[in-house]
Amino acid sequence: MKTAVSTVETKTWSLIYADFKEITKARLAVSVVFSSIAGYFLGALEINFISILLLSFGGYCMVGASNAFNQIIEKDLDVLMDRTKNRPIPAGRMTVNKALILAVILTVIGIISLYILNPKTAMFGAISIFLYTSVYTPLKTITPLSVFVGAFPGAIPFMLGWVAATNDFGIEPGTLFMIQFFWQFPHFWALAWMLDEDYKKGGFKMLPTGKKDKGTALQIIMYTIWMLVISVIPAFGFTGRLHLSIPAAIVVFVMGLVMLVFAFKLYEKRDNKSARKLMLASVSYITLMQIVYVIDKFLQ
Repeated sequence: MKTAVSTVETKTWSLIYADFKEITKARLAVSVVFSSIAGYFLGALEINFISILLLSFGGYCMVGASNAFNQIIEKDLDVLMDRTKNRPIPAGRMTVNKALILAVILTVIGIISLYILNPKTAMFGAISIFLYTSVYTPLKTITPLSVFVGAFPGAIPFMLGWVAATNDFGIEPGTLFMIQFFWQFPHFWALAWMLDEDYKKGGFKMLPTGKKDKGTALQIIMYTIWMLVISVIPAFGFTGRLHLSIPAAIVVFVMGLVMLVFAFKLYEKRDNKSARKLMLASVSYITLMQIVYVIDKFLQ
């Protein structure tokens, strides 16, 4: 009997944990935390592991809160789309009230954790939640410009790590912000291209022209080029303490060119397969680029 009860309790906690991961979008949250840590290593003169833990914990809470608020706001639209209809709220596994309590708790804990690091970090974290939930989310069903607005909170994590390490916002974190800002467009539009039919079921307007056409593909190419250019600017000595050696800049440039090739392939073929390849290339690029930046700093 005890074994049966124990098994049921284990399954219950397993389901709760699964729903927590789903409503906070754990995979996305972890990638955001990774970007923040990379920014921290770039900005820090000395590595403090307590600071890294606070940044990681607070960062996850802030991203998790944003995603929870987002799913509360879009609960009626999530039911309409295949990719979202099994989320905790539309599937009926979690009530709106419980999700709201979770989102508020994550927001408070996240801001406190980041504030312990320094007030500027907490401020940018709070701005990120506000823009994502109060501006980006409502605009998704109104205008494709929502992607432009959403790129602001999406670009904060990389520079947030620098601010957490230095308690300062200047040209260095500004450059990190711009790299991730321009990266968001090819990444997200490639994803939106793949999911266009599903997004339209929910009334979301995510592609810049509203169609999977050459106009959208051309904009993807242009933003990829801007991302590529900004990614190598630290090699020319214009970005304060943020340096990139010539060999590292060449590596970053080549990785960007690979992504650009996939963008041109999408322009040429305009199919979901090409969009998927570009999306995967963009994920690889942002991760590897940040790793190259960090390794290069410690090798200089």
